[in-house]
Amino acid sequence: MARYDGRPAHFAHDLKNDGAGRHVDAETRNLSPQAMEVRVSDQDLEKQLADLAASTGRAPDELVEDALFAYFAELTNVSETLDRRYDDLKGGRVVPIDGGAARTRLHTRIDGQRTDPA
Repeated sequence: MARYDGRPAHFAHDLKNDGAGRHVDAETRNLSPQAMEVRVSDQDLEKQLADLAASTGRAPDELVEDALFAYFAELTNVSETLDRRYDDLKGGRVVPIDGGAARTRLHTRIDGQRTDPA
């Protein structure tokens, strides 16, 4: 069973049990689930997880927790980047270019790099 509270395992010490079986973040007072069971239905993925756990000496639940944390951090990063790019476009700070023009520009740049002696 993999424990996941939204942060990697080394942050688990920041959580305090509220007496009702839930964990509360000591700083923000946000409730966090005590544990979450993750079932891996793909045998290859389960084997990869077991192999990685064995080779690193880490528990599978820690690996799953860290992978989820990294996934959500990356998802947040992509979302924030897209929001900034959209705001730049709407605010007129960047000028959109036609897809065909972008492709032509890219091919011209690639062709120029191929002909330049290194």
